[in-house]
Amino acid sequence: MSYFKIPLRIVPDNTTLPFMDWARIRTPISLVLIVISFVLFFTVGVNEGIDFKGGSSIEVHSVNGPADMGKLRSIVDGLGLGDVQIQNIGNENDVLIRVATQPGGEDAQQAVVTKVRAALGGGDYEFRSVEVVGPRVSGELARTGTLAVIFTMAGIMIYIWFRFEWQFGVAAVATLVHDAILTVGFFAATQIDFNLTSLAAILTIIGYSLNDTVVIFDRIREILRRYKQMPVRDIIDLATNQTLARTIMTSLTLELALVSLYFFGGPVVRSFTAAMIWGIFVATASSIFIGGPILVYFNIRPRPEKAKPEKSAADTADTTAAGA
Repeated sequence: MSYFKIPLRIVPDNTTLPFMDWARIRTPISLVLIVISFVLFFTVGVNEGIDFKGGSSIEVHSVNGPADMGKLRSIVDGLGLGDVQIQNIGNENDVLIRVATQPGGEDAQQAVVTKVRAALGGGDYEFRSVEVVGPRVSGELARTGTLAVIFTMAGIMIYIWFRFEWQFGVAAVATLVHDAILTVGFFAATQIDFNLTSLAAILTIIGYSLNDTVVIFDRIREILRRYKQMPVRDIIDLATNQTLARTIMTSLTLELALVSLYFFGGPVVRSFTAAMIWGIFVATASSIFIGGPILVYFNIRPRPEKAKPEKSAADTADTTAAGA
């Protein structure tokens, strides 16, 4: 019996794609997307969830089988509480009701819980937990989340600096900042709920982008040591082509998993997976077209060792005489 192995090759061997030439087109596109992201963020803004703007979170359990989401939504919307989010958690019987902050302070938030309890009374629903997030707590969450992103990027730059050189660290951080800005722009454009899970998505995207970028940087450093006279542009093209198969295959398999999670994972993780799908695409493109080309503007050639001056015949004779 014979077996035939058919290798899957999305990227052919020995590819010679001119990434440095394409970067001339990709860089202006990235700059335009960054400007659009800033404009959307400062004009439209992100759709802040209860984590950041405060509100009430009520978890209920349907006693008589799966919860009727349509009926439940119409009941809660009829209370006139403003921004309300209703979604299944865990299974079809458990429901999370999230109501935005009401004007009137803490008493108004407690009144929300009382209204929902009265509207869902009758024994059909069992109240599992009730949480009220105030504006002060939500503001602290926003500040600590932002600091987490900033400290993460600073730590990454220090790590790359020690592992490679400072030029690689600057290029890596520029790539990560690009990915983070475009992801925030995605939230502003789509108005997907922006909460602590969204910050987790941004940090995950930063980590993935760093992994891709470090792989390419490591190959660039290896080729720099091997080919002393090769132009830097050709070195970056060669390193990117040699790692292209690994980059695309890793991104593609992750995207397939995220798309499946987006459609079948339920509404609880939908905002997270949507941001991840966009972020992985952006991170893959930036590691190929942005991280490497930035290095062209730095002197990343290893410093040549200074040649020791050769001793003349007279100096050699003097040294020999002195030793004698």
